[in-house]
Amino acid sequence: MNASYGFMTYRTECDFLGSLEVPADCYYGIETQRAILNFPITGVPISAMPELLTAFAWIKEAAAATNFLAGSLTRERATAIRQVCREILAGQHRDQFPVDVIQGGGGTSTNMNVNEVIANRALEILGYPLGAYEFLHPKDHVNRCQSTNDVYATAIRLTVVQINQRLAKAIRRCVSAFEERAEAFDTVPKLGRTQLQDAVPMTVGDELRGFAAALAEDIERIEEMKPLFLEVNLGGTAIGTGIGVSEYYDAHILAALEETSGLPVTRAGNRIEATWDTGIFVFYSGLLKRLATKLSKIANDLRLLASGPMGGIGELRLPQVQPGSSIMPGKVNPVIPEVMNQACFRVFGADTTVTFAAESGQLQLNVMEPLIIWSIHDAASSLISAIGTLVDNCVTGLEADLERCAQNLSASPARATLIASEVGYGRAAEVALHMIQKRMSFEEALRAVLPERAEALLRDLSDLS
Repeated sequence: MNASYGFMTYRTECDFLGSLEVPADCYYGIETQRAILNFPITGVPISAMPELLTAFAWIKEAAAATNFLAGSLTRERATAIRQVCREILAGQHRDQFPVDVIQGGGGTSTNMNVNEVIANRALEILGYPLGAYEFLHPKDHVNRCQSTNDVYATAIRLTVVQINQRLAKAIRRCVSAFEERAEAFDTVPKLGRTQLQDAVPMTVGDELRGFAAALAEDIERIEEMKPLFLEVNLGGTAIGTGIGVSEYYDAHILAALEETSGLPVTRAGNRIEATWDTGIFVFYSGLLKRLATKLSKIANDLRLLASGPMGGIGELRLPQVQPGSSIMPGKVNPVIPEVMNQACFRVFGADTTVTFAAESGQLQLNVMEPLIIWSIHDAASSLISAIGTLVDNCVTGLEADLERCAQNLSASPARATLIASEVGYGRAAEVALHMIQKRMSFEEALRAVLPERAEALLRDLSDLS
């Protein structure tokens, strides 16, 4: 039954709690409408996680194919359901998934949003009006042999697998960009520093290659996570015991999911444990925090090394991407490293959120999974975007100021370390102190403190460089 209010037309749907009006032309139904009313939390819909919708489409298509072969779903219904799943995989109907990313119910509202969209679009394909669930039902047909607790748990794992591939690709680009810049400045000597104090000589290439190596390690770590996320509890239904699942479905659903997704999914060793245990997300969130820690440290270093341009270190020149002040003429700020820092801080907060959410599950289910997957998705997406802008707007255009590098190194007592093994720590320290107290260059201080050995030592240092 449809009704009109102003310019909007509604249809009335019913569930065991009563009836509710739903926009007449929407594919979602009453349970999605209840979720819209119940969870006005972030204003961010689940469609902001396209990987999650992709994972659900894989699962629902696999379930339809399996239930058809099991004889529990007609060919007509299975074909229509599978067609809608493929439409979702093609990016269609995204505006039909309005449920907030943070929701009560352990993901039930997300699962029902998907079930209702698939059911109503399938009804339309079959020539029936929206909401005519006697012909194709969101629960009896689309959700057959499934529970939110195995479908959602599987979907969020497959979501991480997808976003992890994007993250690894972004890190590889960043590593390559730093390596290319390192090679360009391999022979440029500069001052190395520890505790913000002059330490020993190095090259610009050494410094940049260290950034690349630190990030390359994390590619290996996050790729090691993929098989762990491909271990799923699908078929376990409500608590992992498999209640309500046909024998055929249980035996064949993972093979069907592997076919729809192209991913080598495996059955969890204990589906009861896999239904409530979110430890793998805590582990992954920790890896994101580790990566963010490194990226933020690198961003800090870039800001320090480019500080000035006259009153700071000034050894690196960052691309000038925007004016830096509304009052100070000519000022250009290191805005790209700054935004990298801020994205990383967001990841730190998300990791704390995931920790609390994972700990807060009780008994046979963790109802905080919507917050877990949103926090991880948001953290990983922020890193992917921030890494992209760091590469495109900063690293690839990074330059070394050769003159400033030479000036800083020449004025520093750091080179005294290079002669310590020859003249002893004490005499080398005398040279360093002479430089500082007398404001001398290294060469001048060496000649003043060790006049009889100065020229030979300088020749040796020249040969080393």
